Amino acid sequence: MSSKDQNLSSHKKSDLNISDKKVGIVTSKWNDDITGSLEQACINTLKEHDLQDDNLHLLKVPGSFELPYGAKFLLGKYKLDAVVCIGCVIKGETQHDEYINQAVASGIMNLSLMSGKPVIFGVLTPNTKEQAEDRAGGKYGNKGDEAAMTAIEMMCLSQHPDLQEKKIGF
Repeated sequence: MSSKDQNLSSHKKSDLNISDKKVGIVTSKWNDDITGSLEQACINTLKEHDLQDDNLHLLKVPGSFELPYGAKFLLGKYKLDAVVCIGCVIKGETQHDEYINQAVASGIMNLSLMSGKPVIFGVLTPNTKEQAEDRAGGKYGNKGDEAAMTAIEMMCLSQHPDLQEKKIGF
């Protein structure tokens, strides 16, 4: 379902409790009016699920391209249970956005798989600033909420009674 069809902030507080978890948020300073709103919504949602202030670690990086490195830094320094990467790459007159978005998505996925920790893609990839604003607290809610809920659900996978951690052959 596209975000056009739903409000991204329509989640309800779940029963999942993350009071014992450690979470990092790495946020791009580029388009900081958008990313600041996303970051605050992410923090609010994490705290609604009982994340303790001492277990939240924030880092700012220059742009979205630097998000995977910032996430790697936070994972190593604080032994986190998850990292949320927040950015906003607005399409311009060239294909620059496509190269950045692909690199960031690949970097975040690779880091998540290699670290064994959830590293969440909370990067907006809109065509216009208006579309970004619509997803950062505007008519489509706030994607920061969604990124936080994804982190919460991924951290709590081990709480599911049917799931047991197994090695997959390597």
